[in-house]
Amino acid sequence: MAELYDERGLNPHPGQWAWWESNARFSIALAGTQGGKTSFFPWLIAREIKNWHNEGDFLAVTASYDLFRLKFLPAMREVFEGILGIGRYWASSRVIELMHPQRGFLAKHADDPMHGRIILRSASSPGGLESATAKAAFLDEAGQADFTLAVWEAILRRLSLSRGRVWIGTTIYEVTGWLRNLYSRWQNGDNDVAIIQFPSTLNPAFPLEEMERARREMQSWRFSMFYEGQYTKIPSMIYGDYDPQTHDCEPFEIPLDWPRVVGVDPSGGHCASISLAFDKSVDLWYAYREYLELGKSTREHVEFHRQQEEGKWKVVEFVGGGPSEDQERRDWLDNGLLLLKPPIVEIEPGIDRGVSLFRERRICLFRNLSGFKKDLQNYRREINQDGEVTDKIVNKDQFHYCDAFRAAASLISQPAMDEATDKALREYLA
Repeated sequence: MAELYDERGLNPHPGQWAWWESNARFSIALAGTQGGKTSFFPWLIAREIKNWHNEGDFLAVTASYDLFRLKFLPAMREVFEGILGIGRYWASSRVIELMHPQRGFLAKHADDPMHGRIILRSASSPGGLESATAKAAFLDEAGQADFTLAVWEAILRRLSLSRGRVWIGTTIYEVTGWLRNLYSRWQNGDNDVAIIQFPSTLNPAFPLEEMERARREMQSWRFSMFYEGQYTKIPSMIYGDYDPQTHDCEPFEIPLDWPRVVGVDPSGGHCASISLAFDKSVDLWYAYREYLELGKSTREHVEFHRQQEEGKWKVVEFVGGGPSEDQERRDWLDNGLLLLKPPIVEIEPGIDRGVSLFRERRICLFRNLSGFKKDLQNYRREINQDGEVTDKIVNKDQFHYCDAFRAAASLISQPAMDEATDKALREYLA
């Protein structure tokens, strides 16, 4: 780095250096608190700006205005105004003007044309992200709740013309959402994503005594995320046993004689379903199809499932609906399909059946079931202020695939399902 800038003694630690060396489009540092993410951001930004000859717009976004004002902005001004001397901050528009290599600073006022700009924004006020066409983006503490999927998608839209790079530096606050999905892409070998993980103590200024205090006093899962920069299974994750590395598989043509079960969530103005097929030779279920449609009639939902499933396979069962959804089941029957009432209608016991399938490795998911997998990774319980897991499911009504899967799991969680079992279930559940 020294050959690029007069950095006046800047000495990156190994985690920062690995982040600097990454060539991936999405370069993500997952680091312990005070690990040296924010202080290193200005140097990453300066290098990328140099690659574009200081020309154009660049996004630098932090989670909240307080983080921007107290930490991110001072670090940016120190490097761009104080050390490198190539930037000038305009407070009224929250941009850093970039110096033209020959003509210097061009703007006389904040809204004048500039050779280049670093547009400084916070995710808590995402409106300011919609007006820029950016060459690159830098996201500080993007694991915080203010960095919603909508904010992430807005940033990608601003980068679409240039296919610009994104640097993300954050402590891990959640194990769900768009950032977790990027992590899963990296796990699955996506070369567009690089993950660099390092603990707080890789920063030489971080006290070892503080690290040990946190290790002693914090719950282990919280310590792993906040101080070690490691994703970990936390108690609030309902399907925390689901692991893409273990439970995902490539799609294949399923033999016609495999029994099938289709779990259905027919509630309200939507219908969701998860289709599963059973390889009894190895006692393994395969989730092979997902379905979620809004605004269609029961007849249309039934017709889709009849075309896809009924009559093609040796054994197929449709099961779904809650304890009070007898009318929905009658509507399905009136339109030509028997929708069985789940043998377990209570939510928690039904969830337990689904969890056991993952825990016992009796289920695999086709990799193309993106909606179902997203639901599994986001289905969780609330954690109270004391760090304790409550019984309440966060945004429960939004997880239609999980409700459909729960219905199917209540039917298939017995060790095996053959024709005799199917016949007995039909007689018992009719």
